[in-house]
Amino acid sequence: MRTTMMPTAAGQEITLPDPDGAAGYKNMQQLILLRWIAVLGQIATIGTAYFLFEIPLPIDIMLTLVLALAAFNAISVLRLQARRPVTNMELLVALLVDVGILTALLYCSGGTTNPFIFLFLLQAALAAVLLQPWSTWVVVGVTACCVAGLALASQPLDLPLDHDMGLTSPYIQGLLLCFVLNAALLVVFITRINHNLRDRDQHLAALRQRAVEEEHIVRMGLLASGAAHELGTPLSTLAVILGDWRHMPPFTDDPELGQEISEMQIQVARCKAIVTGILMSAGETRGDSPTETTVHQFLEFVVEQWRATHGAAKLVYDNHFGPDVRIISDSALQQMVGNVLDNALEASPAWQRLIVDRQDDTLMLTIQDAGPGFSPDILAQLGKPYQSSKGQTGRGLGLFLSLNVARTLGGRLSAQNLLNGGAAVTITLPLSTLSLSESQPEAIASTTVAPPQAP
Repeated sequence: MRTTMMPTAAGQEITLPDPDGAAGYKNMQQLILLRWIAVLGQIATIGTAYFLFEIPLPIDIMLTLVLALAAFNAISVLRLQARRPVTNMELLVALLVDVGILTALLYCSGGTTNPFIFLFLLQAALAAVLLQPWSTWVVVGVTACCVAGLALASQPLDLPLDHDMGLTSPYIQGLLLCFVLNAALLVVFITRINHNLRDRDQHLAALRQRAVEEEHIVRMGLLASGAAHELGTPLSTLAVILGDWRHMPPFTDDPELGQEISEMQIQVARCKAIVTGILMSAGETRGDSPTETTVHQFLEFVVEQWRATHGAAKLVYDNHFGPDVRIISDSALQQMVGNVLDNALEASPAWQRLIVDRQDDTLMLTIQDAGPGFSPDILAQLGKPYQSSKGQTGRGLGLFLSLNVARTLGGRLSAQNLLNGGAAVTITLPLSTLSLSESQPEAIASTTVAPPQAP
């Protein structure tokens, strides 16, 4: 499949899969359906002309040509079974085969005097919709040459010139039928093909939007990494100063001041841990590799760490996952869950709930709160940066980052308001992307794998 290269502001290029092949696959399906209709119509037309109107036709040759077209269509069906994208060249060859069979049939049945000569217009119209411009002109040129060739050399039909008979004339009847067929097929199939092309354009627009969002994440990562470097020195200085103050008489003699110093040291240590985690995520420290753990151990560790750093939180943890499964986790996965829990805490300080479920081979994490819920605008643009219900500039990145982490792992993030008040954010992750191997995750009764360590 071809790809589209999108330049970024940083001078890099992001590669997007080109959905033209997928649209070509759907368009080939439409051509196959149209060809089956053509085969049935040709058999009916040849039979009617030969047996009902007793028009002398080389019926053996014409039926052989129709069977050849049916065989080619059967081969096209087998080609689609491979589920590979269909290229512009394949569509061009398919249309040229249709033009060739139509030309041979008209050669055996009067050439340009056959009222169905105008079916060439249908081939040109389909080419204009399906193919690239140069390919369309190839089909136009080939059809023009076919019409000219039929005018110069074809097998004439022994029919009287009865055009003055109006609708009772077989030629006029055939001309009317040809017009109805052209008009109906153009309306039906071009409408379907345009629908395929619109789907392709929407898919491409979504891919471009995703590339922009991923570039935004890269920018934020660079900014966070730089800020972490800058904050490291002052935080270390504060930790040393607080350690010295803790042993000074004014603070040792006053228990209340000593308690405040202890609280300040805890908060400084937390800030240093956050900075270290940012640098680890950026790969700028000791190069911590992903940790081998299990679903239960990972989630218990996340809940324990989150509760420890949010002492006032009232988190209820309900784990219904079932038999444990080995996975690989890293700081990004932990931060994704932590971001959603942080949002739930801000919306509902009195109550939060984490529900863990398993649906087939999918891990489902649902975080509920008892807050005011999401506004319709937030739900409509879920995961867009800076879409915050808190009314503060620069906020709203938590769900944005979490959604992109889930999407990178092949999962998704969705949100809804609960009927009894509050909101729920659901994260779904395929276990295959978290497992230790490409094989199906294996349930285990016990494990000695260590849980992820705090930064």
